[in-house]
Amino acid sequence: MAEDVKKATEGDMIQITNGDNKGKKGKVLIVRENSVIVELGRNEVRDEPIKTVINHKNYKLEK
Repeated sequence: MAEDVKKATEGDMIQITNGDNKGKKGKVLIVRENSVIVELGRNEVRDEPIKTVINHKNYKLEK
């Protein structure tokens, strides 16, 4: 039951294809077994990164 999903590596740029952040682009910070942690931008008020967790099936690699 192994799916042929291309996994991103740290530092890759991805575009989210499903979920609340659909269409947004971000940089991969950490790769996990079933998902990646992505930085989508920065919160200027708090001066901290905006991060989210995305399943491997819910993004595509940017070229």
